[in-house]
Amino acid sequence: MTQTRSLNGWINNDRGQSLISKYVWVIETISRRKKISFKELNEKWLRDTDISRGVELPKRTFDNWRYVIWDMFGINIANENCGEYRYYIENKEDLSNDGLRSWLYNTFCVSNALAGSQSIKDRILLEYVPSGQEYLQPIINAMKDNLVLNITYHSYWKDEENDFDVQPYCVKLFRQRWYMVARSTYPYYYEKGPRIYSLDRIHDLHTTDETFKMPKDWSAEDFFDGCFGIIADHSMNPQTIKLKVSAGQANYIRDLMMHESQEEIERNEEYSIFTYHLRPSFDFMQEILWNGEDIEVLKPLWLRKEIAGKIKRMLSKYTVNRK
Repeated sequence: MTQTRSLNGWINNDRGQSLISKYVWVIETISRRKKISFKELNEKWLRDTDISRGVELPKRTFDNWRYVIWDMFGINIANENCGEYRYYIENKEDLSNDGLRSWLYNTFCVSNALAGSQSIKDRILLEYVPSGQEYLQPIINAMKDNLVLNITYHSYWKDEENDFDVQPYCVKLFRQRWYMVARSTYPYYYEKGPRIYSLDRIHDLHTTDETFKMPKDWSAEDFFDGCFGIIADHSMNPQTIKLKVSAGQANYIRDLMMHESQEEIERNEEYSIFTYHLRPSFDFMQEILWNGEDIEVLKPLWLRKEIAGKIKRMLSKYTVNRK
């Protein structure tokens, strides 16, 4: 018999993925309509034969799905309890929040769209994600049980492999790559605190029987507070950055913020000025350079000089006479 449970448990059997598709269909349908009665929802359900197979959606099943959807995604499908007794998403703003549940929901939406597009698969081009496929699940399992991991890690800086034990604290996705924040059990490195390891540089990993205690005063959010990407340089304090961005590029930055602290303080036909409050580490400088001539650093002065120095060194590589 089919059994369903939330993310606190699991979805058991070969219909699991099909059920998730139905949950996502319900959320998207109600979200698009703003408010919809169960009768209207059922009519739409029957018209979409790919999802309904021509079978009506029982009211009791729908009510059960509402509870599972709340448990799984934190999305509350409420009812007006008067008039047409229409259903609506009570906390729709949570769908756009930068959290695990909203990320899961968006991932399932994309997965469902792709799964139903096999007939045009040669017209859908995806970006390869080089990490996370093999080691993400055992890392997450070890995090749940506070188990030490033994990893074989290849360092790009030293171009060598090392085998050592780590305590996994958290994982983070950045620019199509998964990273693990972990603390080495070796006394010398343990005292230096957690470090960041890219999953695509792990060549081997297995869980040990050794357990560890998570520090009560440590949190992933605090560890990356004020950071642009994956570099958590706590020797550098967060500071206010002011960037002048060309009008064309500002449209992209406005729609897809470079950092959650982004504020647009000036805008005209030629440019916009954005401010940020973060640690201007190496990866943030790389982001500025990636935008080329469309971004100019106004403040702080030291960062403006640092970027200018990098540009001059880049220019010298192209101006030196070469045979």
